[in-house]
Amino acid sequence: MSGIRALFATLVCVCAFSAPLCAADLRVVPSPEPPAPPLPSERPTVTHHTVEISGRRLAYTAAAGVLVVRNAADKPLSSMSYVAYTLDHVRDPAHRAVSFVYNGGPGSSTFFLHMGAFGPKRVVTSNAMTTPPPPYRLVDNESSLLDVSDLVFIDAPGTGYGRVIDGHAKEVFGIDQDAAAFADFIQRYITRNERWNSPKFLIGESYGTTRSANLVNVLHQRGIDCNGVVLLSTALDYKTIIPAPDNDLPFVLFLPSEAAAAWYHHALPSAHPDMAAFLADVRRFALGEYTMALVQGDRLDPAERRRITATLHADTGLNQRYIDLANLRVGPDYFEKELLRDRRRTIGRLDARFLGIDANPNDSQPEYDPTDSALTPVYTVLFNAYTRTELRWNPALPYRTNDYDEVFKTWDFRRENGGFEGKVLAPAVTEDLRQALSQNPSLRVFTGNGYFDLATPFAGTEYTIGHLSLDPTLLGHVEFHYYDSGHLIYEDPASRRKLSADLRTFIGGLAR
Repeated sequence: MSGIRALFATLVCVCAFSAPLCAADLRVVPSPEPPAPPLPSERPTVTHHTVEISGRRLAYTAAAGVLVVRNAADKPLSSMSYVAYTLDHVRDPAHRAVSFVYNGGPGSSTFFLHMGAFGPKRVVTSNAMTTPPPPYRLVDNESSLLDVSDLVFIDAPGTGYGRVIDGHAKEVFGIDQDAAAFADFIQRYITRNERWNSPKFLIGESYGTTRSANLVNVLHQRGIDCNGVVLLSTALDYKTIIPAPDNDLPFVLFLPSEAAAAWYHHALPSAHPDMAAFLADVRRFALGEYTMALVQGDRLDPAERRRITATLHADTGLNQRYIDLANLRVGPDYFEKELLRDRRRTIGRLDARFLGIDANPNDSQPEYDPTDSALTPVYTVLFNAYTRTELRWNPALPYRTNDYDEVFKTWDFRRENGGFEGKVLAPAVTEDLRQALSQNPSLRVFTGNGYFDLATPFAGTEYTIGHLSLDPTLLGHVEFHYYDSGHLIYEDPASRRKLSADLRTFIGGLAR
């Protein structure tokens, strides 16, 4: 007998042998809601270490754990894992700089920046090629920023050792939702660790730059100003990187990066000993004659079309017939496949210096990104080994390097503070950054750009920053830095050292 039928039979029996029941007496008591799963402990695992940076042996403390972020109604949304490194023996810890560091995706953990760029330990990888299989090497990171700033590496909701609480994915998976979650994390961290009055920096890579431009403004609205924002491999306005039938801008802005890749692989029809001078010429052509040609569309004069085709061939090494058939528009995915097709090789999207081998050389686009394929296994293995051995941090959950499948099913790209919608949704956070720079005129922004980045082109950064509509007094508040590397700037050893030196100067100058 079902529960409802049993309840009905019981009521009948009661009615038969007792006084009559009124309707108010026949209420069915609802079943209690199942208890929510317990929240993870927020007590971090603490260990003590030393590292040598710039010839100095520094003692530091590592705190690894999770913080739970909540919505405005104080309901828990997600746990977010982190590792914080603080320098020991500091005279005034409350006033020492603290930098919050994160990768992008959206839906990526922060193990790349943590273990490749700025953490006190660094994975050793082969430069621009696949690293031989395990055992891999982990070494002291002479390029760590720990000598000038404490460092908090934060994994986005759904990644790392953190998990989104059931039923709350839509409250953290979105441009504005994500920024709110990170703002809540930072606010909780500086409260628990007495860092409210510390100089504060945001360091984001790729989608992490999208997050930073939004987050620095959200923090300002909460009364928390930052000293500086570091944008590495910048994506602030997606109409600069997503081609569409009604959006030619990406073809213009990717051209200098494609030229840099062709220069690196010796695929140009003529030699150019000075890459910087060559790219300066390509920039001028891209933003001048090439832009004007694309603007004319189908009305472009045939003679001018032939001249533009010849120049594109000279700047990229691509076959003129291929360029013409592509209607003068070769997006990065097609370029990655076409550049070295005659050598049966593809080039990397994240870093064009890397080479890949596809099953079918005649396909129009690469089968995979050789950069990601070469680097992810090394970082995954060593991050898991490092956290569980040196940091003594052993969560029962597996470490998620990314949560792309779930994120892209749910992610909300819509927002109120600006965006562009053509055939594909292309959001922007440029207005957020403009507001932050205008309302906090002491704020400074550092942009780091890899020449061989075919995901977020350096010309796109230049264009986007140049179209923020900043007051003239603020134009010098954004710095541009360039590196002979790709999307993960630190994957080239010389670029890693230069990036570290540039950021020491940037942070040190603003944290006084």
